[in-house]
Amino acid sequence: MAKKRSAPKRGVQYEKQQAKRRRAKHVGGPGKPDYVRGKIKGEVKNWSRPVHSGVIEQAKQKGVKEIVSKSGFTGPAEELAKKYGIKLISKKK
Repeated sequence: MAKKRSAPKRGVQYEKQQAKRRRAKHVGGPGKPDYVRGKIKGEVKNWSRPVHSGVIEQAKQKGVKEIVSKSGFTGPAEELAKKYGIKLISKKK
């Protein structure tokens, strides 16, 4: 029987998986990007609901250039990311 992981551990596991997929180094931690690939910093969201514009604002302050979301993005978040030049990567289309 497989062991259930706590929500934070599943999030970190997903961050590491996405960092590896993007050939980046996993960093993580409060106030830091989730992964770094050269000069590009990335943020990963393992949420069941779409990422909102507040996350885009926070990412801009961290200097993040890519955001990966398992559940997509809201319309206002997509507009704001376009304005800031942040690349959005989503599994949902």
